[in-house]
Amino acid sequence: MKKIIVWLVGVFLTFQLSAQTTGTLNVSVATESTGGTYSPKNVFVIWVEDASGNFVKTLTANAEKRIQYLYKWSAATLAKNTQYNRVDAVTGATLSGHGTRTGIWNGTDYNKNLVADGTYYVCFELTDKHAQGNYSRFAFVKGADNKVTPADVTGFSNISIQWTATGTTDAETVKIQDDIRIFPNPSTHKFSVQGNDIRKIEVLSISGAFLFENSNNSVIDLGNFVDGIYLARIRTGDKTVIKKLVKE
Repeated sequence: MKKIIVWLVGVFLTFQLSAQTTGTLNVSVATESTGGTYSPKNVFVIWVEDASGNFVKTLTANAEKRIQYLYKWSAATLAKNTQYNRVDAVTGATLSGHGTRTGIWNGTDYNKNLVADGTYYVCFELTDKHAQGNYSRFAFVKGADNKVTPADVTGFSNISIQWTATGTTDAETVKIQDDIRIFPNPSTHKFSVQGNDIRKIEVLSISGAFLFENSNNSVIDLGNFVDGIYLARIRTGDKTVIKKLVKE
């Protein structure tokens, strides 16, 4: 299997990244008590994850003093080395009671890059105690217009998740070339990059979703990511090259 993967990395192929639809996600949910010591006061957060469960962006975060008890959100953001990330989020202090909470997403990640179309999850977490409270996640599709109205669950009711598309950027077609060399590949974490006039390296998920812009044009470090297949989008002086990265 390894030999087949390595061979695919080196051959000439045409590769098309997933389309990127612009639009707005509107989320609303009614919250309820988890029966904690501090009820009805509570801390609450809404965030988006990709299909692999990776943190994408926080939409709403009402938490300050007890922020550390939002365990699921804390772990999701920490896995991206950006714990409690609230870029572009609507934020506030601990809530004094329950009601309808909302969130808005513009289809970008916490680095403000438009993400690829596909399945994503809206995640809710709420607690009114020094322990895990209520947590749920619901799938939706970023792409064409769609609306999800999940059944009520413990702590969350009247849930509405609606994506409204406003346009689609052209899919980017590039060629996998042999004049850019990445080794070792597979690797446990670090990949060396060799090539002429490398201007920028971006790391993407296998579906084409942007993960991060690499800070080094000669080494890619995936030590903080789970094993699997990733893509390196390498921009040189006259072309864009896509290479597969196999982390194991």
